[in-house]
Amino acid sequence: MPVTTASAAIHITPVVIKTFFKHSKRKGIKLKDGDKSEQALDDLFYDQAFHIVKAFIELGTKNTVESLQAFTNTHVPAPYWCAVVPVKIPLASCNQAADALIEWFGPEELKRVVGGERWWQIRGLDWIDAEWVTEKEYLDDRSFAEEDHYTEEEKTTLRMEHLDRVMLYVHGGAYFWGSINTHRYQIIRYARKMRGRAFAVNYRKAPQYPWPCPLQDVLAAYFYLTSPPPGSVHKPVPPSKMVFAGDSAGAALCLTALTVLRDLGLPQPAGAILISPWVDLTHSFPSVLTNTATDIIPPHGFIHKPSPLWPVHVKPEGGYTRVVPTQTNPPPQPGHADKLKPDAGEVADQINQRLRQTFERGEEVHSADLKDFPDGAPPQREMQEQDCVDAENAATLTDTPEPSQDLDTDAAFEFWEPKPPKVLMQDPNTTPLELRAQIQLYATTEQLSHPLVSPILQSSLGNLCPLYILAGNGECLRDEIVYMAHKAAHPKEYPTRNGVLREGHRQKENAEKFQTPTKVHLQVFDDMCHVLTVFTFTEPAKYAYRAIAQFVKHVVDNPGAHLERNPFPEFHRPPSQISDTEPVHKRDRHRSPSEKTPDTAKPLLSSTQSEIDKYRSNEQEAEQEVKHGQAERLPEQPETLPFETSGEDIPAVLMVRERVDALGNVRPMEPAEEIEALRVPPQEIGVIKELPVRRWQEGQEKWDRKYKRTADNVIRKRKRYEAKAQRLLDHAREQGLIHGELTTQTSRASVSDRASSLSAGEIQPQRRWGLLDLTDERPPPSAIAGRKDTAEAVALLKKTLYHSAPVTHRRVPKLKTSDAVRAVFDPRDHPLKPPQQSVSEQQVHAQFIPVHGLRMWQSLIELFMRKSSKKVDEKMEVGKKHAISTLRSTREKFSSTEASSSGQPSTTSPTDE
Repeated sequence: MPVTTASAAIHITPVVIKTFFKHSKRKGIKLKDGDKSEQALDDLFYDQAFHIVKAFIELGTKNTVESLQAFTNTHVPAPYWCAVVPVKIPLASCNQAADALIEWFGPEELKRVVGGERWWQIRGLDWIDAEWVTEKEYLDDRSFAEEDHYTEEEKTTLRMEHLDRVMLYVHGGAYFWGSINTHRYQIIRYARKMRGRAFAVNYRKAPQYPWPCPLQDVLAAYFYLTSPPPGSVHKPVPPSKMVFAGDSAGAALCLTALTVLRDLGLPQPAGAILISPWVDLTHSFPSVLTNTATDIIPPHGFIHKPSPLWPVHVKPEGGYTRVVPTQTNPPPQPGHADKLKPDAGEVADQINQRLRQTFERGEEVHSADLKDFPDGAPPQREMQEQDCVDAENAATLTDTPEPSQDLDTDAAFEFWEPKPPKVLMQDPNTTPLELRAQIQLYATTEQLSHPLVSPILQSSLGNLCPLYILAGNGECLRDEIVYMAHKAAHPKEYPTRNGVLREGHRQKENAEKFQTPTKVHLQVFDDMCHVLTVFTFTEPAKYAYRAIAQFVKHVVDNPGAHLERNPFPEFHRPPSQISDTEPVHKRDRHRSPSEKTPDTAKPLLSSTQSEIDKYRSNEQEAEQEVKHGQAERLPEQPETLPFETSGEDIPAVLMVRERVDALGNVRPMEPAEEIEALRVPPQEIGVIKELPVRRWQEGQEKWDRKYKRTADNVIRKRKRYEAKAQRLLDHAREQGLIHGELTTQTSRASVSDRASSLSAGEIQPQRRWGLLDLTDERPPPSAIAGRKDTAEAVALLKKTLYHSAPVTHRRVPKLKTSDAVRAVFDPRDHPLKPPQQSVSEQQVHAQFIPVHGLRMWQSLIELFMRKSSKKVDEKMEVGKKHAISTLRSTREKFSSTEASSSGQPSTTSPTDE
């Protein structure tokens, strides 16, 4: 059964009931033991929401990737009290982003590491879905003349223009699920709190569109905002008026985009908010294993029921056993894939090996099939020692071995294939393992140690805009987040291992070039799980939203020179004002009289005021941290701070390190030397290790057994899709398809000009490449551009052949009648229009969504928000009564004391109360 509202309800309902009874039992035990400690799970609403989210993600692993993507990328209407304007980021902005990445990679890295320049630019849609988001209450009341001819959506966009605080939000979802629909409620809340507007981008998802496709789309959104193409309604957004924000995978994309902008010398935004960023896809930090029970991430990672899409090799057979004892050199030194960019000597060595073993076996031998250890591989320690000897010998050689003379250099390098990634074992006396399957959906296992895939491996995270980083102490990614924050603030103290510096384009240069510390505010929230802002009704999340809004206001409203001196709103003097009124929603006006404030034209102020009070209290705590030397300062600044000088900021603070308890109160973080994550040696960071691999392997083998028959059906389906794709291609050629030779970028327009007037569809000048343009390209195995064996790949092929072709096509043929008839009976196809594209890119627009799971979750969150606000009201009322009672008793005691001394009876006026 696919992921649907019904299946989710069936799966989650027992979890809700079970959680309720477990919660009651746990609270009873704490009450009996007199335990008054405050923990996040003591809040019933958080306890329920945590287990609901955990159960939903678990449900996703029992279904196909396509099913989870379709459910979470279903278009859901926005609440009526919000102004949401759909936007289509055009191909022009996509090409601008592609040019930036092409410049960043360089031709050699594009070819060897990425797999080419063209495949990742191919997309199904002619745009990227995005949307402007703000509160309707914030729109201005400007009027438009009839001759303006603006649509209602364009008018709404123009009415947002006066809101100069802009948040570019990149949603999370492990790079392969989630959408602007799953995160809209959170984004609306950010816009409301910061009194600005947000721009959310629905980037392409893996595994259909793996790295660097999502990165290109995020950069395209940035360029669309800062340099709008002709026809755009909005004015250019200055980078100084913009912040990046994202959660999980989206936060990592934000950080990666910042490094690309930095490296290319392009303007960065005023600041960035990184919520639980996933910055190490190799899982090399301890908390990935130790925090599984306290996080929403599945214990075995993101494994899924087999489908034509994923996994690429649905059965561990025919040389694709997922994990095997190592058979090929080099050993795990330092424990990642073989070089993607080898030197000539390594190429020559592999050519000789493959040719010799091909001759011996009588069949072609690939790098993964090489038998470097016919009698079994030696222990890891012995392999590493030998590797060190080989490295020393190679360093003493003056001449580098060249490829065989009967092969030219280009052909020799084309022959190169990286050998399977190796696993660093806990016991160095055991034989290391080799990975034969792709672990992550976002990138191939060989690519996981690339700095634009795992930004924890950037040689430097210095010279970036100010960062506000949030993490949950109970989440699996905690350690890598803490390490990344310290690495950004202290580029010299947290170096990247030498292997990355040697192999990574730009990395050695960046390590020396970008040594200016990045200003960082790091907060780790007690007991909270991954992406704590999902749970908007909890006290820690309420504080986080308020603090994020204040950070945005501070970095956007103040000039760059001011931010150089102080990028932290907590140290702004006098303290920035916080609005204690927010737009009222009709849902608040429908509360019972006891829940309303005297003025129903305003929202309940008690919870808002409590958030403000909490922020102010934490602001004072941050000041005390600086005063007592618990916040890190820039080393070149004087020791004294002008606390006594009124009206001046507290300057020269480099890094604020805090923990936040279950009630949203901050306290200083422990010293760096006491944090386990900061003691991980650099040579072990970004290295694939044994225990995470064993855990993933255990889950994958369990799924292999459970879905064995499903895997057999998947193989048959793939063959049918391949036949359909080949038929479409053959028919297109019969109908007059003309595909030109590949041309350089400068001549693309001329190809379009020569397009035949007999074309049935459209040849788009801005669409650079199509599926027929991948000569000499090596797309990753999961990439839709390189496949013909899935329904989505066939849909993409049909669209590029018959509807919107790239400039390398000279004619778009008419669809053959037999194919049009087949399309009538295919629910995903259409005889006249382009078929529905991949659900990893195109939103699903269901005809009937009376009750969709995403809307139910939003309603549930709103319910929890109201209940938690009511709880705050009740606590404040109890506190007020307690204060009055205490005051009264004090007065009575004082009056009785006075009366006894004077000999007169005491009296208390009713008005005194």
